[in-house]
Amino acid sequence: MKTSSIVVLLSFGLSVSAVHRHAKRQLAQVFSSCTEPNTVAITFDDGPYIYAREISDTLTQQDAKGTFFYNGNNWDCIYDQNIMDDVRYVYNQGHQVASHTWRHADLATLSWDEVHDEMWRVEQALQRIVGVVPAFMRPPYGSYNDNVRAASSVRGQSLVIWDFDAGDGDKKPPADTIRAYTDTINQHPSTILPLNHETSESTAHQVIPKVVKELREAGYRMVTVAECLGMDPYQSVGEPGYPDESWHC
Repeated sequence: MKTSSIVVLLSFGLSVSAVHRHAKRQLAQVFSSCTEPNTVAITFDDGPYIYAREISDTLTQQDAKGTFFYNGNNWDCIYDQNIMDDVRYVYNQGHQVASHTWRHADLATLSWDEVHDEMWRVEQALQRIVGVVPAFMRPPYGSYNDNVRAASSVRGQSLVIWDFDAGDGDKKPPADTIRAYTDTINQHPSTILPLNHETSESTAHQVIPKVVKELREAGYRMVTVAECLGMDPYQSVGEPGYPDESWHC
């Protein structure tokens, strides 16, 4: 490996051993469904956003957990004070926080260094705000290639896709989304890994309150992605930091 490449990797907070693993091009695992029977892992993309607390409370009131895949600078800046407070709120309620990369770029179109930059910035933000380094990343648009998988492997993260798309990212009417959920629940698959968007008002106020009750009545355990896969949610858990002038988008 060229010396310049090693310097770039180390600048992203990678250890020397991780750099050597890159040379072997190990590919991260990609999960598109849960493995633990009778579980549902409800996921939310594109936050943090203004509906975070409402979604979190709805889940908590039904003894359910969710997984929030966060961008750093998409709909809002993750370092805005109100947004940081919401991230802490979600995390402290026991939901999983994970990476959706910094600016929601199509990772399959980016270079090795650009993919690392997109991932590293979110890892740094989550470590600063709540003290954790995520073990899971959802690529925006579900788009990835071997370059993305290799970079994710170096960064110690698995990729998570989905097996049920609620359609709220495509502006599907909430009644249609609820009906699709109901049809899936009535088929009672062993597991469900649904994609929703934290930025959708109808998801927060109409869809999630309805389908969480249906899933509960159907006997599913609503857990985090990590729990539905029997894995750890974070590479490390520590103390959060204190904001300074470097905390910005």
